[in-house]
Amino acid sequence: MQPKHGSDPSADPPASGATEALDDEVVQLIAHEAKATLRKRARGVRASVPKSAIERRSNEIVSRLLALPVMAGARRVALFAAMTSKNEVNLHALDVALRARGAVVAYPSIDAQTRVMSFRDPGDPATMKPRGMMAPEPDPASPEIAELDLVVVPALLVDPRGYRLGYGGGFYDRTLLRYCPPARSIAVAFEFQIALDLPRTAHDVACDIVVSDAGIVKDVDGVSQL
Repeated sequence: MQPKHGSDPSADPPASGATEALDDEVVQLIAHEAKATLRKRARGVRASVPKSAIERRSNEIVSRLLALPVMAGARRVALFAAMTSKNEVNLHALDVALRARGAVVAYPSIDAQTRVMSFRDPGDPATMKPRGMMAPEPDPASPEIAELDLVVVPALLVDPRGYRLGYGGGFYDRTLLRYCPPARSIAVAFEFQIALDLPRTAHDVACDIVVSDAGIVKDVDGVSQL
């Protein structure tokens, strides 16, 4: 059989390692594109939910979080302040319950220069203002909480493995590597934000626990209680 026009029969075949690397690059590109599409759709779905339903579902998530054994023993907990205009899970009631039993409650704080996220205790959550991620954040002068027991993480979508889809900045993926372990990470999402299997990219970090208003999607042993 004659070689195809333009081919060189004496040329060495491509190294398998180079082919695998190329394949990995293609897979990562496809995953990034899939995430962008899912992110847009997830935002649209969440925006369509009535505020009353968001409040009811948020309260159910808080109840389930408070019932977790790991939450009962936690003394230092990082939460996030909901961007209510975007219909995020509202954890204000959890903040109140934790502070009432003497726990320290911290919130994300983005350094304006380095863009590194840490967690700070604002004292009164009402004093927080939109800053680095456009979400309410503590004053940069607030005390940093360097050691945490739990980090509660927002998500546009999350799957039963604990992999989540955020807004695309990668803040939590980078930050969780610094705190967990020993801290445990908990992704919270509404039932309609639970995906069967999300595309993964190289730097994605899975959360230890996943909680929705419908139940525990993943517990500390990786088991669903739904």
